[in-house]
Amino acid sequence: MGRMANRATRIRPVNATPAPTPGGMRHGRLSVFGLADYRRLWLIGTVSSVVRWLDTLAMAVFAYQATGSAFVVAMLTMLRMLPMAVLGLVFGAVGERVERRLLLFGVLVAMALTSTALAALAWAGQLAVWHLAVASLLNGMAWASDNTVRRFLIGEVVGAARLSAALSLDIGAGNAARLLGPVLGGALLAVVGIEGAFALGALLYLPPMLAAWHLAYRNPHVASGGPALLARIAGGFGVVRRDPRLLGTMVVTLIFNLWGWPATSMVPVIGADQLGLSPPMIGLLAGMDGLGALASAAALAMLLRPGGYRATYVGGTALYLAATVAFALSPDPVSAAVALIVTGAASSCFGVMQSTLVYVLAPPEARSRVFGVLAVCIGSAPIGFLHLGLLADWIGAPYATALIGIQGLIALLLTRRWWRTI
Repeated sequence: MGRMANRATRIRPVNATPAPTPGGMRHGRLSVFGLADYRRLWLIGTVSSVVRWLDTLAMAVFAYQATGSAFVVAMLTMLRMLPMAVLGLVFGAVGERVERRLLLFGVLVAMALTSTALAALAWAGQLAVWHLAVASLLNGMAWASDNTVRRFLIGEVVGAARLSAALSLDIGAGNAARLLGPVLGGALLAVVGIEGAFALGALLYLPPMLAAWHLAYRNPHVASGGPALLARIAGGFGVVRRDPRLLGTMVVTLIFNLWGWPATSMVPVIGADQLGLSPPMIGLLAGMDGLGALASAAALAMLLRPGGYRATYVGGTALYLAATVAFALSPDPVSAAVALIVTGAASSCFGVMQSTLVYVLAPPEARSRVFGVLAVCIGSAPIGFLHLGLLADWIGAPYATALIGIQGLIALLLTRRWWRTI
């Protein structure tokens, strides 16, 4: 009987939604951890986020010490985002044709090998900034699969009714990683050097790889015919164009990634130059963003209801941009830390709603492709990083960061006609 039940779980239709639990909605929203596959996907996302933020901090500090250029620091983060636009579309379309579990496993293996290679180069004393650039690009290729593969699978496992709660818990853990990762990175840089940071990252990928391999979920049906890859990609854009709510969601995502997200690359620069902090203290400062995000995500998991989706999404974006300006102009580490706590809380509001809105609004048969379109919008971030990097080298990191925050607020105001339809 147990084997029969397990087999039934494996072939559950894609758009099936788990029935509400007897304990009511509040209990149902927190019951997602009772699903083994959700726990596995949650672990994959959490540990991958720890390594991502550990690497980001370690690379930024190493590159800034080696070059003294804020532009180079911004470009390393940009390279991590660059593949999102193209590969996100590909992952979204290919996910309809291949087993997503194996695709996710392959991505994790590639990320572990990248960290291993960087650790070996650092131990040999051969690590250079261009190695970090190549690694950032490779990790960006892997990161492009997160929304289109892993978070898509979360929706399939928990169903639309519990998706906002599941994503709140997932993003909350990812944001806790934004606290833990930089702190670990700063400490390891101070104690054992950058080679220790990359070695730890390689080891941390082992549990997610095991979790991905043991996912019970299988694509209920892998398409073997139908439109070619390019036609399926174009179909995803068509779905978004025809639905004003999806179009408005994508517009807000573009604004966040063009004018909000790039500011994260300047935290090590502002921490070192304006606030005079050491690498461990820079790591602690960068972690404040994750602290605020963790608290916000926990509140969203308990309190968020569909009636508040637009206000949470758009309001979170506006608050993030405003807090970015406050951080850039902070005169001391305490006020900078407070501003970053606020940016973290706001980024949780944005992040939870971004994936939830796309999953709920997109037609079930086109969800994977629409997530690919979302990845393109996220992939616009390199333009913002380039813009910020050039500004930072011209007028200094603090003023450049404040300026792009103000530009983002203006863009949000000017695009109200689109996002008000959400």
